[in-house]
Amino acid sequence: MVITYKCPNCGADLVFDSEKQKLVCGHCGTEKSVEEMERITASKTKDDTGQRAEFKMFHCPTCGAEILTDEHTSATFCSYCGSTALIESRLTDELAPAYVIPFKINREQAKEAYLRWTKKGKLTPREFSSQSTIEKISGIYVPYWIYDYNTHVKLRADCTRIRTERRGDTEYTHTDHFDVYREVAAAFEKVPADASEKMADDVMDRLEPFDYSAMKQFEMPYLSGYLAEKYNFTDEELKNRIEKRIRQYAASSTRETIGGYASVNVLQENVNMAEKKADYVLLPVWMLNYRYQNKNYQFAMNGQTGKIVGKLPASRGRAAAWFAGVSAVVFLILSVIGILL
Repeated sequence: MVITYKCPNCGADLVFDSEKQKLVCGHCGTEKSVEEMERITASKTKDDTGQRAEFKMFHCPTCGAEILTDEHTSATFCSYCGSTALIESRLTDELAPAYVIPFKINREQAKEAYLRWTKKGKLTPREFSSQSTIEKISGIYVPYWIYDYNTHVKLRADCTRIRTERRGDTEYTHTDHFDVYREVAAAFEKVPADASEKMADDVMDRLEPFDYSAMKQFEMPYLSGYLAEKYNFTDEELKNRIEKRIRQYAASSTRETIGGYASVNVLQENVNMAEKKADYVLLPVWMLNYRYQNKNYQFAMNGQTGKIVGKLPASRGRAAAWFAGVSAVVFLILSVIGILL
């Protein structure tokens, strides 16, 4: 269930190579830049109101996932739950992403990182490192909105400094109070909020940060060989969440300008915010979902930096064997001590 482009020389599939940052043909070795392939396929159009493109969408009735592909792509299973009962529909005049951060970590590197990660869990079930499980790892472009805001903070605080004074045999402690006022204007750029309903917010937050200096104008060839999820939430629907985050950033930045005091007690704090813009972007994530003893587990890795977020299950059988082994060693040690005594 991936987007593919055909090699103009031999007709084989072109796949985006994360190291070369080009589309590469595995059959004849042809390499095409994203810009070249976009000119060849002319897969999207532009107008004065923004970028618009035609997508094919697959909806999973089992888990509700919505995956976007280009018009030539077919889907075989849902990477979120494994269901094959996918419903195909067509999205026309759909708002295309403004930007994309291409994958820097390829599939083999992601599989190796997953194997190293599973080995950290001494009681991890063996099937989690099996070849059949590893092959299910998927490269997914997760939809995000990134926001630019201007903020203006006014803060008044009661701050103290403590000094001591000795007169004869008596030591006096003085607490001096200061009325401190701060007014700080700050601009926050590219503050992210994931727009996926299927991806847990705490997981996505922990995968940050992404290096936005590598962000490119969106072109469909960047998706070749990968999945792309349709956003579930608009920028307006996520505004409360992102403004809460920016308000905390602005307030914290203002408080950090107050230093050199024994204590700081904020009396008044007013944060004004003005949104400049919000852009729809796709950010790279390697993901593997697995189910163990009727519970879902997820491995997620930042496809640009390699940062991993996830939780490993513990096998009851391996835990029991480990406990039995430890108990046997303890029993042996106690027996030897008993004999010596």
